[in-house]
Amino acid sequence: MVKHIVLWKLKDELSTEEKNKVKKELKEGLENLKSKIPEIAEIKVNIEGMEGSTVDVLLETVFENEAALKVYAGHPDHVAVGTEKIKPFMAERICYDYEF
Repeated sequence: MVKHIVLWKLKDELSTEEKNKVKKELKEGLENLKSKIPEIAEIKVNIEGMEGSTVDVLLETVFENEAALKVYAGHPDHVAVGTEKIKPFMAERICYDYEF
């Protein structure tokens, strides 16, 4: 099994209201991928970090193997979410993948 974790920090110039809207749309867009990409075994998006958090969004996904992760990474629906709902608002992205 492979876990894919991504953390995003949104741009500072976004207002709190804008950040909340972006986070909600990002969560919805990513979690909806489960029904479109069969390689996703599990997906969770957390947008309710505690006050001391230094990022705005946490994505945790699980895949059967690295090949399934690669299919997800290149899938057109995944790419569309990244292009439309993430990249325009992102200041920083941190990714960590590992086998367990």
